[in-house]
Amino acid sequence: MKKQHLPSKICLVCGRPFTWRKKWEKVWEEVKYCSDRCRNERNKKAIENP
Repeated sequence: MKKQHLPSKICLVCGRPFTWRKKWEKVWEEVKYCSDRCRNERNKKAIENP
């Protein structure tokens, strides 16, 4: 598959688009964040705003 044809999503924390990666092949439907940093930011926001 060529790079321009890869599926993409929008990160729920930073709002930037990110594309499919081989390591996400089996869990692509569950991926919501572009990076570990954004995933951790989500956790911080949940703690600050209960």
